Amino acid sequence: MIVAATREELVAARKDLRGRVAVVMTMGALHDGHAELVRHARRHADAVIVTIFVNPLQFGAGEDLDRYPRTLESDLAILDAEGADVVFTPTPDVVYPTEPLVRVSAGALGDVFEGASRPGHFDGVLTVVLKLMHLTQPDVALFGQKDAQQLAAIRRMVSDLDVPVSVVAVPTVREPDGLALSSRNRYLTEEQRRTALVLARALAARDVAAGRALFDAEPGADLDYLERVDSRTFEAAPDGDLIVVAARVGSTRLIDNLPLDEKAP
Repeated sequence: MIVAATREELVAARKDLRGRVAVVMTMGALHDGHAELVRHARRHADAVIVTIFVNPLQFGAGEDLDRYPRTLESDLAILDAEGADVVFTPTPDVVYPTEPLVRVSAGALGDVFEGASRPGHFDGVLTVVLKLMHLTQPDVALFGQKDAQQLAAIRRMVSDLDVPVSVVAVPTVREPDGLALSSRNRYLTEEQRRTALVLARALAARDVAAGRALFDAEPGADLDYLERVDSRTFEAAPDGDLIVVAARVGSTRLIDNLPLDEKAP
């Protein structure tokens, strides 16, 4: 496994890859959900590039950019065990040599749900995703279904801007009790973790009103939204194919979702 920290090192490593190439983009603090992305990538390509980059553009004022977990040594051990070929670990000045005046706009998709709660978040996500696609030059990019609105925005960007990359969604990986794996779960105390299970229970209800009632009965979780949406546009729709939820438990903001053609968590 080659670890590349600079653009020059990435170019040299990418040049040696043969056949179909996949990319998995992460912010580090890896868990089995990320490992599953790499496993899926190996099924879709001959070589796998993983990026580890905590992107400052997608964090708003007062969010957890400074305290976001950074665990590079253990991340590299996980990726080596999963058979990643190249890991790109740039610093912000490598990804953004100058302040990016031109950025990608998520449009209407970036103004609702996560976008409404985190203004500018998806513009920052799409800007870095497009840059990393240019830098790694993949044939296919894999993203987790847990970040469903992000996935929808990336798919729309790739389509609207004719980016020659196939986007593949990988199902959410969960703990045995149903909690969706997230790097931010490590912020939770044991009691808060038990409280956080209300997100999975609300989705399992498969009914927005019933799910909201579960939150009303759980004072430790502050519900942001629970809604049924169209998974492509993220417009609220009574007959939508996806239920999305976001809530704050303590100081930790968690998101989850359930495609309605899947078994409940």
